[in-house]
Amino acid sequence: MLNFSKIKVLIIYSLFILISFFALLNINSLNNSFINKKVNLGLDLQGGSYLLLEVDTKPLIKERIQDKVIPIKKLLKQNNISYKNFTINGNQITFSLEDNKIDKFKSIFLNNSNKNVTNNYIAQYNSFELDLKIESNNAYIFFSKFGTLLINNAAVKQSIEIVRRRIDDVGTKEPTILQRGENRILVELPGIKDPERIKNLIGKTAKLNFRLVSDTSKEFGSEKLISETGEEIIVSKKIIMSGENLVDAQPRLDNQSNQPTVSFTLDRLGSQKFGRSTTDNVGKRIAIVLDGNVISAPSIREPITAGNGSISGNFSFQEATDLALLLRSGALPTPLNIVEERTVGPDLGEDSIKSGTFSLIIGFILVIFFMLLKYKVFGLIANIGLFSNLLMLVGILTLLEATLTLPGIAGIILTVGMAVDANVLIFERIKEELRTEKSAIHAFDSGYSRAKITVLDANITTLIAAIILFAFGSGPVKGF
Repeated sequence: MLNFSKIKVLIIYSLFILISFFALLNINSLNNSFINKKVNLGLDLQGGSYLLLEVDTKPLIKERIQDKVIPIKKLLKQNNISYKNFTINGNQITFSLEDNKIDKFKSIFLNNSNKNVTNNYIAQYNSFELDLKIESNNAYIFFSKFGTLLINNAAVKQSIEIVRRRIDDVGTKEPTILQRGENRILVELPGIKDPERIKNLIGKTAKLNFRLVSDTSKEFGSEKLISETGEEIIVSKKIIMSGENLVDAQPRLDNQSNQPTVSFTLDRLGSQKFGRSTTDNVGKRIAIVLDGNVISAPSIREPITAGNGSISGNFSFQEATDLALLLRSGALPTPLNIVEERTVGPDLGEDSIKSGTFSLIIGFILVIFFMLLKYKVFGLIANIGLFSNLLMLVGILTLLEATLTLPGIAGIILTVGMAVDANVLIFERIKEELRTEKSAIHAFDSGYSRAKITVLDANITTLIAAIILFAFGSGPVKGF
């Protein structure tokens, strides 16, 4: 047990020196991009913004129920089921049926075969996507409990992905974006300098579409929208092209007017749609609508068939940059409402660091004195091991560029106390062996060998508990 080969000793010392080097980078960082690593400080240590967002799926459910209109009408027509008074009322579809057609419609609509694409059967919940209720020959169709749940889950996952894209584009380091409950998203942004900008970026749905400007308000299929300048513009409800056809968007400075614009690139389908529409409507105005507001309505001077274009308006360069970011990241499926907002100042984080560091030093000193008083020379050896353990812990955190939070500091303080546990077990075991063994070497060897099982058992148990807490715990528990 006490014999170590030279290769093993060399490997241990080499690893210790390498990891210790990374720990020291937190004190004196070099400019080399490969080794410029540090432990990142969490929200509670360096300040920043905490946002709790709620996904509002009501508009999405209303939109999805409208998408079911054509399939339901098609289903009725294919099966020769006559109907009347077909209306969409909020989140449900209503129509009237004849008495002798009700049972037929029920059997077709609530059919769990693969052919029923109108009302999908959700096998995992043993339920249909849509529910049907019949009252006085009136059929009411609406999303079932599990159909609504699927829409909510999909919307939350898509919203998390889009929020992550937007925040990553801003350049925030180590953001935390997690689902909380059924329809809420937690966003933690350490060290953010402009929280209002982030809130505006996250809160915008960013649904972009291009529509033609109508000549008169009496034209069928048109609506009145307000432009950024306050002008009332009548636009067609028919969408020429949506933001889904955008491949890229970047802020630019117009060479002629020297004004910030947003240049965009379209995919193949978008290029075809845009080229066809601009060819057929040269001389007319085209409205660029973002979240129901007209941000620009330029005239079509010539056909745009190259798949490139630009959006101009009264933008500052920052606004153009943010608009390009929103378009690149894609539109949110539903609006996001800020339920809770907290801002942690850097002063509070600095106080937390000082308190945590002070606690760590005090705990470290107390453990060192205890080991020296109790075990003398062996205690000194244990203290050197304890310091090495702490240095390697910080080095590994630096190497992984992990985020250190206040619970994380508490975990390091606890580690200092637990790190000497193995030494205490070994030293006490050696004391017992010395009472019966005449040879000190044999006593040391037996002490290490017999204490090994207990040390392994304790550490493996702790490791299993840590893995479970990390897998199922929330932010503070994971930090600890």
